[in-house]
Amino acid sequence: MEVLHRPQLFDFHGVSMTNAFTDNWDNVQNFKARPDDILIATYPKAGTTWVSYIIDLLYFGHMGPDRQTSIPLYDRVPFLELYGKSCAHIPVSIIQHNAVSYFHFERMNGGMPEPGDWSTFLQDFMAGKKVFGSWYDHVNGWWEKKQTHSNFHYMFYEDLIEDYEKEIDRLCSFLGLSPSVEEKERVRASVTFDSMKQNKMTNYSTVPVMNQEVSPFMRKGTTSCWATFVSQYLLSPVVLIKYTFFYTLSRLAAFVIRTVI
Repeated sequence: MEVLHRPQLFDFHGVSMTNAFTDNWDNVQNFKARPDDILIATYPKAGTTWVSYIIDLLYFGHMGPDRQTSIPLYDRVPFLELYGKSCAHIPVSIIQHNAVSYFHFERMNGGMPEPGDWSTFLQDFMAGKKVFGSWYDHVNGWWEKKQTHSNFHYMFYEDLIEDYEKEIDRLCSFLGLSPSVEEKERVRASVTFDSMKQNKMTNYSTVPVMNQEVSPFMRKGTTSCWATFVSQYLLSPVVLIKYTFFYTLSRLAAFVIRTVI
């Protein structure tokens, strides 16, 4: 079996990156959005798959079972930074328990740099030395952009868990969609964490570089486990203060941008 060599981080226009994304940068820069394009913008492991699947089902859930059972979600909602296509995703924002998910994601994903142990990973994460750089720069930059553009919709991971129906109604209103009660119920049943974890089209089990025996791509889908995990490994009160502060600022799971600007 061929040995997979993990990529190395390097500075790319002030952001930590790997060549899997920078090799396609000309396509990203030359990407021309259409007026009806939808951009799902998240930091890695911050609710990206969940929001992508919700929107895919809202728009294309009526197309029959073949699409849902034969086309992986990453082909239905492609990554702009990898392919330069429309209907896409750019990492932008973060929820703080995301750091734990990101750590396990790097452990199981041979296409990412080695994470090291948890304490090393957390220090690097807080210093912005991770693929796609600093969560704060992502969130702060897009938060400022939101103040002058009306075509941004904020979704919070915790809110989706606590009041899914309300958040889907808000999303549909933003997108100009009017699904029936039955259609919304079909979407809800499909996007539960357990359903998506068992679904080969959404759990990334079709991606060879992801070793789900090390850690499943979809681990727990909760909002509180990060505190227990972090408290076991934090090195100092200073780190704890920073981490708690970051959490209070970063509940954002995803932007949905109706028209790319």
